[in-house]
Amino acid sequence: MSSIDHVTIRVSDLGASRDLYAQVFELLDFAGEPASGGGFYEWNDFSIAAADETHPPTTNLHVGFASTSRDQVDRWWQALTIAGYRDDGEPGPRPEYGSTYYGGFLRDLEDNSIEAVHHESSTPATGVIDHLWIRVHDLDASKHFYTAIAPTLGITARGRPSPARLQLICDSGTFSLVDDDSPTTENLHLAIGVSDNETVDRFHQAALESGGHDHGSPGERPQYHPDYYAAYVLDPDANNLEAVCHNRFS
Repeated sequence: MSSIDHVTIRVSDLGASRDLYAQVFELLDFAGEPASGGGFYEWNDFSIAAADETHPPTTNLHVGFASTSRDQVDRWWQALTIAGYRDDGEPGPRPEYGSTYYGGFLRDLEDNSIEAVHHESSTPATGVIDHLWIRVHDLDASKHFYTAIAPTLGITARGRPSPARLQLICDSGTFSLVDDDSPTTENLHLAIGVSDNETVDRFHQAALESGGHDHGSPGERPQYHPDYYAAYVLDPDANNLEAVCHNRFS
């Protein structure tokens, strides 16, 4: 069992980005207020945090947010473009991604691509994130790293739809490594949720053996909550990959 536990992007103007993403999730019927504190806002499995000298803004990322219907995608895109946010592709079918795939695209304030998407496998109940596209500098090196650690995390890896992409499938959402001559995704934090501490340990060892760089050894992180057990590794593009067990049922 694995999930996209959380994704954190760094932003240069926290207040302005909070205004944007508050509208993004209100239009997707996100229930309740975002968690906040210490320079961040979090909507379930997606959060924004203030950039600083040691944590630059996240760039060149694509995030697809799960929608409940095509009509909701249309309303989302229309409201945000009317509000002045930059269009990156009007709502419509995208058969290159799937026979039932329907999405609308915008650009956030750091020029990342964001999307509201609906398709037959959309599951908003599992979180707000449907998928990520992470653009990589060296697809072969990234494929080697992620295919080596995927079994440890309980993630399925498959090529889709071409040799220029590797898709990683979790129980909630997917993330894809993409080589399409676009600039590389930078300063991303992606956390994969797992069911026990031993999996966190195995992830850390497998990641280091596969070319990752240690960014935080396995252990408790009580600053987040009691029994938060995690390990951190930098992937081949120096994005921060985490495995975390919350031990909520221990």
